[in-house]
Amino acid sequence: MPVVALVGGQWGDEGKGKVIDSIAARANMVIRYGGGDNAGHTTVNPYGTFRLHLIPSGIFYGNVRCVIGNGVVVNPAVLLREIAELKEHGISADKLLVSDRAHLIMPYHTLLDRLEEERRGHGAIGTTQRGIGPAFVDKVARTGLRVGDLLYPAEFRKQLQSVMEQKNALLTSMYGHPALAVDEVYRQYVSYAEQMRDRIADTLPVIHEAMQRGDMILLEGAQGALLDTDLGTYPFVTSSSPLAGGATTGSGIGPTAVDSVIGVFKAYATRVGGGPMPTELKDDMGQFIREKAGEYGATTGRPRRCGWFDAVAGRFSVLINGMTEVALTHLDIFDGFSTIKVCTGYRVGDRVLKEFPSRVETVAECEPVYEEFPGWSECTEDIDRFSALPANAQAYIRTIARLLGCTVTLVSMGPKREQMIEVRL
Repeated sequence: MPVVALVGGQWGDEGKGKVIDSIAARANMVIRYGGGDNAGHTTVNPYGTFRLHLIPSGIFYGNVRCVIGNGVVVNPAVLLREIAELKEHGISADKLLVSDRAHLIMPYHTLLDRLEEERRGHGAIGTTQRGIGPAFVDKVARTGLRVGDLLYPAEFRKQLQSVMEQKNALLTSMYGHPALAVDEVYRQYVSYAEQMRDRIADTLPVIHEAMQRGDMILLEGAQGALLDTDLGTYPFVTSSSPLAGGATTGSGIGPTAVDSVIGVFKAYATRVGGGPMPTELKDDMGQFIREKAGEYGATTGRPRRCGWFDAVAGRFSVLINGMTEVALTHLDIFDGFSTIKVCTGYRVGDRVLKEFPSRVETVAECEPVYEEFPGWSECTEDIDRFSALPANAQAYIRTIARLLGCTVTLVSMGPKREQMIEVRL
């Protein structure tokens, strides 16, 4: 009963799509367990380059059952567009299921997301304005609409009418925005229901039958651990749990069934949106890394903030996820660097912290304490085994494993599927 949870170890954008694509070759089922279409997984394979926002990255393997789990919030328009784009490239989505327990993103969610970010002004969180947060708010407030509700049009219409009375009152009174038309929204979502009907299912029996057969199941995470609502840099966080713990609630698989937790880390650090990032480089080096690595959001196109690897935050992520192994991506970005820095502590006043602070205000005050390591001049992109890597690249990987206190088992150099080597450190 091999169940593997794959999570982002930093602030998201760690290259999870490529790692998932690699592991999915051995899987029978891939389940997306959290977030919404604010996440973007980029995959480069023989079909082309794809940026998936909702559909699990296992979709490129015809024998893999893909599931959008109950922990995801679903924008039907985005999902249907992704299915159509895959079909254009000859990729079938026939084995895709959507949990009837997953919540829907509605037009008022995306509108409220944008209006609230505008209201915050300089204090904006930096959301993707895709309605993810407001949809999760409604889920917790027990006023959300679920994917399964689409299968019962009459009841859906009554629920929609009730919810939109409240949302329109909020839009008009607080934001001065015109009310939305209930009938228009209803017709739009009835149309989505007809197109999605064959994919909507109670996914729990399907998942647990696969577990009983001993199928390999991959739980696909979105965003990164440091954006967790409870343990991340609150309030600059996402709206669902990207942790390994969230993988169980977001899929319906009990925690004792998870056999391993793979954490994905970049060889450096990036972050999109607001919130503190202790190792951020606001100089030419940060810009150089951004341009060399193409660090622009797959979902929004926004430039990512870049910095040196943060081992303090990384070790914290290993602990709160219970990671059993690590995949290290984007190692090739350091090809040609004479030296590389790694943050091993935070200086706050006259103290040096070795633990990641719980208060976002303290994180914002942290000054990184760096250790410097020699780089390498050789190109690593076409290397197919660990022993063939430059000696200093091998040493850097060993250093990351030591500082994280976790075994590195995969290293990626370049965007292509084959640019991945297995190691054991």
